[in-house]
Amino acid sequence: MEKKYGRPIQEWIDLIRASPLERHMELVAWLKTEHGLGHGHANALVAHTLKESRTA
Repeated sequence: MEKKYGRPIQEWIDLIRASPLERHMELVAWLKTEHGLGHGHANALVAHTLKESRTA
């Protein structure tokens, strides 16, 4: 993913956490439109980040 999108995964996770958006699909749409991620990658990153945030 880093090779394709130019940022390490942790950087994407940090961006998601810093976003004022909270809902899963809002975050997915934001990553797709603002950062050019594909749906699958955006969805996986958001799911992982939100799950991690809820269990922390």
